[in-house]
Amino acid sequence: MTTLTIGGLPARARALFPGVLACGVVAAAATFLSEHYGAPVMLFALLLGMAMNFLSAEGPCAAGVGFTGREVLRIGVALLGLRITIDQVTALGWFPPLLVVGTVALTIVASVIAARLFGFKGLFGLLTGGATAICGASAALALAAALPNHPLKERATLFTVIGVSALSTVAMIAYPMIVHALDLGPSQAGIFLGGTIHDVAQVVGAGYSISRETGDAATLVKLMRVAMLLPVIVVAVMITRMGIGGLEGAASDARPPLLPWFAVAFAILVVINSLGWIPKPVLVLGNDVSRWCLVAAIAGIGMKTQLKELATVGIKPILLMIGESIFLALLVLLLMRWAQ
Repeated sequence: MTTLTIGGLPARARALFPGVLACGVVAAAATFLSEHYGAPVMLFALLLGMAMNFLSAEGPCAAGVGFTGREVLRIGVALLGLRITIDQVTALGWFPPLLVVGTVALTIVASVIAARLFGFKGLFGLLTGGATAICGASAALALAAALPNHPLKERATLFTVIGVSALSTVAMIAYPMIVHALDLGPSQAGIFLGGTIHDVAQVVGAGYSISRETGDAATLVKLMRVAMLLPVIVVAVMITRMGIGGLEGAASDARPPLLPWFAVAFAILVVINSLGWIPKPVLVLGNDVSRWCLVAAIAGIGMKTQLKELATVGIKPILLMIGESIFLALLVLLLMRWAQ
């Protein structure tokens, strides 16, 4: 019997193993804290990763930390396709899909315009607007993986994940109060919660805290927003390739592929899942792997970020993200009222 050791691995795997393992340990710690204290797991992963940013300096963990923040992230995004089926999208009728498409598009456009008015690059508005409009931290990570590189890209991604996670937690508490104040019915409440709260976990928590019917509707609407990842990534890459509206990467960057491989994999998994070809145990495993990949990836991004750099962002980005969240909530309420 032979014993598998690190020395027996290929050279590339030996170089990556320490950093990937470090990110995995942080992801496990973040998951434990999230399950026991109720805060978003992404937020814990970020904070713990930032506390261990010395690992991303020159040393045995540096290569693996960078790999986890890039490639493991892409794997996690691709596996998000296992959460969605076409039947789920069509089950709620014509209004929720139109609502989702309209609010996602308008929120991202408004965010890009607002970012330019605040003096930021349009790509930052695309990143924060996509995170707000689609699915929180997961969307921020997916867009960051697809968009061109920029010297401030990692800091912008980290700030966006922190901001959207914090705002999602606030929304999970505050939005059910709005539902009760407006006396929305179970289905309407589900559409509002699913159409406005950023992260899937917070949508589920808010929806089922009201009723099972509200929770079911909120979850389905939220999954429709998750399904918008693919078209938004494709459109964002097309726009950045053409440099429309100031949405371009650094001049030295190679053009990103029109269809990143993880976006193609995401779409394929949605189709396969819709056909019912994937056994339930495999779906559960795939969802768990996706979550672990995303948590480990955000831990890696946290490790690569200096706290002093994050502290220099100022008040404008915070106001931008708060404004985006308020804009989305008011827009959803307005469209729901119009459809009555």
